[in-house]
Amino acid sequence: QVRLVESGGGSVQPGGSLKLSCAASGFSFDNYCMAWFRQAPGKEREGVAIISSGDSATYTDSVKGRFTISKDIPRNTLYLQMNELKPEDSDMYYCAARRGACSFNFFWKDSYWGHGTHVTVSS
Repeated sequence: QVRLVESGGGSVQPGGSLKLSCAASGFSFDNYCMAWFRQAPGKEREGVAIISSGDSATYTDSVKGRFTISKDIPRNTLYLQMNELKPEDSDMYYCAARRGACSFNFFWKDSYWGHGTHVTVSS
């Protein structure tokens, strides 16, 4: 059974850092496209960062230079290092996995999702 479990969310002041983790089980994601999404109440879920099976990473413009996506294959764990956090980064963050095409738009079908971890950036 495929399972994705996010952790590492919490409250932080503007300018601070958090590192999110996503532990995967039930599959080996060295052949998967992995991504982080986020969603605020009443808004659409948006892609934040994506990393291909070949370790090519892509970021949405608002987080470029501040966030870093990475993965640990032996631990089957995906990470999102978030630095210089801003209040507008406050959201529920989800990790997702899929095989095949590796782009944010493809995650709306044939994908696995975690239940999310909440990030609050506030002074």
